Amino acid sequence: MAQPADISDAEWQARVQLAACYRIFDRLGWSELIYNHISLRVPGEPGHLLLNPFGLHYSEVCASNLVKVDTQGRIVCDSRWPINPAGFTFHGAIHNTLPDAHCVMHVHTTPTMAVCCLDEGLSFTNFYAAQLYGKVAYHDFEGITVHADEGARILASAAAPVGPAGEPACKPVLLLRNHGPVVIGQGLAQAFALMWLLQRACEVQLAVMSMGRARPISTPVLQGCVRDSLLFDARHGAGQDGFDALVRLLDRADPSYQD
Repeated sequence: MAQPADISDAEWQARVQLAACYRIFDRLGWSELIYNHISLRVPGEPGHLLLNPFGLHYSEVCASNLVKVDTQGRIVCDSRWPINPAGFTFHGAIHNTLPDAHCVMHVHTTPTMAVCCLDEGLSFTNFYAAQLYGKVAYHDFEGITVHADEGARILASAAAPVGPAGEPACKPVLLLRNHGPVVIGQGLAQAFALMWLLQRACEVQLAVMSMGRARPISTPVLQGCVRDSLLFDARHGAGQDGFDALVRLLDRADPSYQD
C-alpha cells in the first residue's frame, strides 16, 4: 500500500516500524491472541500515539491499520477498529506524563508472567538479569487494568528519582505483579531490547529454579553490568542494531507489514 496523502512522512515511517515490531513479536511467540499492546508516539504530534487495532492478531497488524489516538484514548484517525481499553489505561498515563517515554510495551509471555507471580520477582542472578539491576519496579495486582485511576498508581509504582532537569522519571521495567511486564523506552528499538532482555532473563531464571538455587552475583559486579550494557549506550544504538537485524529477517519472510 502506498503512503496515504494525509499521513506525514514521519508518521508513516513510525507506522512501518511499529507494524514491524508487532510482526516480530508474533514471530518470537510473544502474541497473546488479540490482546496486549505496543504503543509509540507519533513524531511531531505531541499527544498522539499509535496503537494496535483491537480485534486483530499481531500477524495482521500493518502500517495502515494502526490506530492513532490522543492521550485520552480518543481515536483521531479513520479506523474501522477500536482500541483495547485495558491497554490504554497505563499506556496513556505513561506517555502523557514522562517526556522520554516514546514507546511502551506490554506482554503476557509465560516466563515473564511466571516471574511476575513470584514473591521475590526478578532475580539478578544471570547474565541478562544483571543488565537490569536497579532498572526494575513493581506494581501490586489490582485486577484487569480498565480503570483510569490505576494509571496514576502504576506511574507512582514505577517512579524513579527525577531527571537532571527536574522532569518526571521512572524505571524502564515495571513488573505488574501476578500479571505481566511493562517496558518503557526512549525509542521503539530500546523498548524492544529491554523486553528481549527481560524475556531471556526470566527464561533463564525459571530454568535455574527447576534445578536448584542460583549462585548470587555481587552488587559491584551487577552495577558494572548495567554500566557496560550496550542497551543503555547510545554509541551502540541502544538496541537499534538488534532490532534492525530482525526487521531484515522479516523483510525476507513477509514484508506485508509495510502495507
